[in-house]
Amino acid sequence: MARLLFLGRLEDIAGAAEMHLPLPAPTPLAEVIARLPDDLAAAVSAPRIRLAVNGVLCVFPEPIIAVADELAFLPPVSGG
Repeated sequence: MARLLFLGRLEDIAGAAEMHLPLPAPTPLAEVIARLPDDLAAAVSAPRIRLAVNGVLCVFPEPIIAVADELAFLPPVSGG
């Protein structure tokens, strides 16, 4: 089961800081996102959202999410 983490405003949209998603096999990121509720899928697909798999920031090409991976969606950080 993949563990999805939502940080910042994404946690508010998801309604929780994390979600567990059963994956039958390694799955492309686009398919993982397609399994999310529409509003959350749109939010995590925004251009400024970054992605980390098992604590490592991802860059293209699109990652394949393994059954036991941790997938974190990282919104831009603001500070003061």
